[in-house]
Amino acid sequence: MYRFLLSRQWVITTLVALALIPAMIQLGFWQLHRHEHRVARNDQIARSLAADPVPVTELTGPGRTVARDDVWRTVTASGTYDPKGEVVVRMRTDDDGNQGYFVLTPLVMTDGRAVLVNRGWVPANGDLTKFPDVPAAPAGKVTVTGRLRADETTASGIKNTSGLPPRQVMLISSEQRAGELHRTLLGGYVELTSPAGKNQPRPLSAPDHSGIGPHMAYAVQWWLFSAFVPVGWFILVRRERRDRAEAAAEAEAAAEAEAEATAEGGDGRAPESGSAPEDAAGVARTASGPE
Repeated sequence: MYRFLLSRQWVITTLVALALIPAMIQLGFWQLHRHEHRVARNDQIARSLAADPVPVTELTGPGRTVARDDVWRTVTASGTYDPKGEVVVRMRTDDDGNQGYFVLTPLVMTDGRAVLVNRGWVPANGDLTKFPDVPAAPAGKVTVTGRLRADETTASGIKNTSGLPPRQVMLISSEQRAGELHRTLLGGYVELTSPAGKNQPRPLSAPDHSGIGPHMAYAVQWWLFSAFVPVGWFILVRRERRDRAEAAAEAEAAAEAEAEATAEGGDGRAPESGSAPEDAAGVARTASGPE
C-alpha cells in the first residue's frame, strides 16, 4: 500500500523533509538569540543613558578598550581643543540619511592626555577630495559633556580605506590617531552633547533603544514552518496513496470491461455446431421439389 515510499522520488522527498525540520528549528533559535541580544542591548543603552555623568577618566584610559557596560555612559572632560589634530570621518550620515562627515577633534586635558571628541556632523561640500567647511572648535578651556563610545573597527563593516585625502579618515580609532598625533589618547571617544553652540557641527542624536525588531516574529515563523513540514509530507503521502488507489481501481475496471467485451464478441461470431449441414440439406430438398 505504501511501497511507493521506497521509490527514488519519495526517498529524496523524505530526506529533504527530515533535513528541513532541524534546519528550520535552528533558524528559529538563531532569530530568538538575535531578539534576546537586541533586548539586552536596549537595556544596556537605557541604563547607560540614565546613569549620572562621570569624568571620562573614570571609565577609560590610554590604550584601554571601553567596556561594553560603559558604552553610551554620559561623561565629562575639561581641557582645550587641538585644532591642528582635527580630522573628519568620511561616509557618515545625519538623521535624514544625508551624506557628510563627523568632525573629530582632540581635547587636551590638564594632565597632558587627550580624548577624541566627535563634535558632530557637517554636510559634504560636493568635492570629497577637499577638506569640508568645518566650524572652528571653541577656543580656550572648555568643559564638554557627551556619550562615551568604543573605538570603531573594521568588524563593524566599515572599510579602513587607505590613500584618503589629507585630514580624512574612515574609522574613529584612538589608537590610530595617537600614532599620528604622537600624543597620549584615552581609549574610545566622546560623542559631544553639550555645549552645542550656534554655527557648530550638528550634534548627534541619542541612540534609539525602544524598538526590538522583528526577530521574535521571525523565530515563531521558522518554528511554524518546521511544524508544517511533517504535516505537508503526510498530506502528500495520503494524496499519493489516494491517487494510486484510484488509478488502480480505474485500471481494474477497464480490464474487467475489456474482458466482458471480448467474451460477448466471441459468442456472436462463432456458429452453433451442426447447424450448417442441416441448413444445406434443406436447401437441396427445396431445389429438387416433391418426388
